Amino acid sequence: MKDNSGYISKRKFMEELRRYQNGSVSRRHFLGVTGLGAASAVMGAAIPGLRPTAARAQTDIGDRVILATWPNYHDPENFEIFTETTGAYTQVNVFGSNEEMLAKLQAGGSGWDVFVPTNYTITTYVDEDLIEPLDLSRLPNYDPSAFNPRFADAGTVNGTVYAVPKNWGTTGFAVNSDHEGGSAMSSWKAFWDRTRDDFSGRTMVHDYQLTTIGNALKYFGYSFNSVAEAELADAEQLLIDAKPHLFAISSDYQPAMRSGDAWLTMCWTGDGKQLNVDMPEIRFVLGEEGGELWSDYYAIPKSAPRKDAAYALINFLLDPEVNAREVLAHGYPTPDQRTKDLLPEEILNDPILYPAEELLSALEFGAAATLTDPNRAELMARFKSA
Repeated sequence: MKDNSGYISKRKFMEELRRYQNGSVSRRHFLGVTGLGAASAVMGAAIPGLRPTAARAQTDIGDRVILATWPNYHDPENFEIFTETTGAYTQVNVFGSNEEMLAKLQAGGSGWDVFVPTNYTITTYVDEDLIEPLDLSRLPNYDPSAFNPRFADAGTVNGTVYAVPKNWGTTGFAVNSDHEGGSAMSSWKAFWDRTRDDFSGRTMVHDYQLTTIGNALKYFGYSFNSVAEAELADAEQLLIDAKPHLFAISSDYQPAMRSGDAWLTMCWTGDGKQLNVDMPEIRFVLGEEGGELWSDYYAIPKSAPRKDAAYALINFLLDPEVNAREVLAHGYPTPDQRTKDLLPEEILNDPILYPAEELLSALEFGAAATLTDPNRAELMARFKSA
């Protein structure tokens, strides 16, 4: 953290630099936390020639747009291109769970212009009147016929389009195979058993009840979405037993896996791909018992203060060429056939991004009931405070 003089320690600076390089935080966050943004602003004001060309772009959408999204989920260069094109800077707010996003919007005053909800949450946003019905005439890059309905339909509620597809993926786990020994993990049973054994102190779970509770439920063969009290009780006991053996509870797990502090983590598709590309010893595994299949969307909060900028950003990110750069950067599969046509074959044939259909068939989409179920929310709170 910054001290009273406004400076941060060298260690904190390097941590933030690694997070920025790995895509966990935005350029704006990095510049703001390190103080480099303020220095740039001062220098730019004193010496106009140092101001970015983008800041001089003429546009009627304002000078910024605020995006609430997930860690490691975008190509920072695309945001720079957007700024150069429109003059609007993209401020990225990173969140670790849909519950956190929902609570922020329910509280009001989020300041967000665009957010990235997951499929199972959209009906709740509609029911609570927190999400804007989209004017598709303002999104010319959106072609419904180009998208796989399996990963696009949740954006439409009662015939009205509230959200357009971003990408889809799975939830499995990533394991550093250098520490597996002669027994490669392939199941959620192995994940939890070895967390309490030879991986003690080296495992991370999401700060997100849907996946952390869901994957504990899979240990017993229960539904990922279960809200049955007896089944949740079994999951809670497992989580409480595992808690002393965890390295951390966090949805931003790449830094610890990269540094070697963690060897095992719950993991989304794109993070698994990013880690595997840079560190081939890290495997991405879909637990043989099943787990989660999901799709994410771009949406606009009812309270968005800059809706012109929101439509401009979403439309920009839906451009197939822009989206192709996104996929290459974040490693999540796209439901947009136009974008897939631009991707190299090795991406389309990658078993992490596009698992075999028999593996997908064992997975479940999250259910709306799990988002607001009080028993799951209380279970997660007890687990985190234990």
